[in-house]
Amino acid sequence: MDKLDRLLEKQKELDGFIAERRHLEFSKEEWIRRKCMALMCELTEVLEEVNYKWWKNPKSENEKRVKEEIVDVLHFFLGICNDAGFTADELYEAYMEKHEENINRQTGKSDKKGYES
Repeated sequence: MDKLDRLLEKQKELDGFIAERRHLEFSKEEWIRRKCMALMCELTEVLEEVNYKWWKNPKSENEKRVKEEIVDVLHFFLGICNDAGFTADELYEAYMEKHEENINRQTGKSDKKGYES
């Protein structure tokens, strides 16, 4: 089992544990909506740690806290992947395909309009 497989499995275990412990029963779509909202909240927590408010006096950056918040983002992202039915291999392949398309867009080799330089 590779690392991504292991992460997806651990997240499935955690999500199942929480759902059972809290007696939560939602549709797949509702789980995805809820986890997307949680993911956005966690991204905001990352922003809070890196002084995005230029109008305030900055606090000293805490690298450990930044990394902890990024891991929280990963938790919800992995949960969304599980709920959407992604396997590690499918996620890898989808990423590689999209990565290639993104490079093609930036270099003018894509049929997608709006990225030309």
